[in-house]
Amino acid sequence: MRLYLTKTPRLIPYIFKKYTWRFGNQKKEIYLTFDDGPTPKVTSFVLDELQKYNAQATFFCIGKNTVKNPLIFKRILNENHAVGNHTHNHLKGFKSNCKQYIENVLIAEKNMQQLDKTANQSKLFRPPYGKIKKSQAKKLISLGYHIIMWDVLSADFDTKIGKETCLQNVLKNAKNGSIIVFHDSDKASQKLYYALPKVLAHYSQLGYEFKKVG
Repeated sequence: MRLYLTKTPRLIPYIFKKYTWRFGNQKKEIYLTFDDGPTPKVTSFVLDELQKYNAQATFFCIGKNTVKNPLIFKRILNENHAVGNHTHNHLKGFKSNCKQYIENVLIAEKNMQQLDKTANQSKLFRPPYGKIKKSQAKKLISLGYHIIMWDVLSADFDTKIGKETCLQNVLKNAKNGSIIVFHDSDKASQKLYYALPKVLAHYSQLGYEFKKVG
């Protein structure tokens, strides 16, 4: 049974006003985001595809993956994309106490900045699974973090849907200012390989620009 929504209900951003769910709808701009990397083969594919369209994007990186893959992490920054924090161990907020959660975020931040001092200067954060306790969010915001959510979920992580469904999750829901979630992970790779090039081509033909957060 599916336990997620591919389009964020309008009411949610009004309830959780301190989180960013999408951007203004006046310009033809879309914000592609990629969670769970960097992963050498998959993230490299994403970067190659973005380069074809002169597209910018935001990568919410798992800290331990930046340590494992420093060169691909540096490539993300060198190609003028934004990076954000996705905790060090892909920690589940609902199953972690506040102290443990914040410490994990700070470990990820420290490791990213040791690799590149410019990493995540905008202090972007996305909670794994989109789940975070109020106390955790409040503390992160007090530390200067901006919590970036989304209004369109590709569901490329879902092994029970096909690659065309993944594509249509984006094409049917994305609009001006949308923040779209993909995953540059091995688990999501096959659907990502299919959907991302088509999303880039489709919205480019419609005159959209692909922007990074921050």
